[in-house]
Amino acid sequence: MATVGYLEGTDPLVLTRLAARGVGTLPLSNGFDNHGKFITSVSGRDGLDLVVGYLHKFTRTQRQGFRPRDLLQPCLDYGITVMVLVPQSDQALARQALGSISDAMRLVDPAQMFDSIVQELALS
Repeated sequence: MATVGYLEGTDPLVLTRLAARGVGTLPLSNGFDNHGKFITSVSGRDGLDLVVGYLHKFTRTQRQGFRPRDLLQPCLDYGITVMVLVPQSDQALARQALGSISDAMRLVDPAQMFDSIVQELALS
């Protein structure tokens, strides 16, 4: 069974549709919103196939000394795909905001989130 880690604000209808298809979900936190497991604590034991969240969940922490790479390094280490939700019209700006880690992220327009997740997880 595939498992998706998600940050606060991820569309609950999308998560419900995934659950109906047998996909597990795990709430994740950026360390400031107390939404779930702190994303820097993600390990291979969590069995995550994908992490999804809006851009601001990965960048708002820069003032507190956490760069997006700091938050997402465990995902990179364990080969977990990270899907960053940002409108198509703002994706170039989002890549700048993410910095050097942007090439390892998959930027997806929120309107395409469900279809993109289904495609990424090879669900029918």
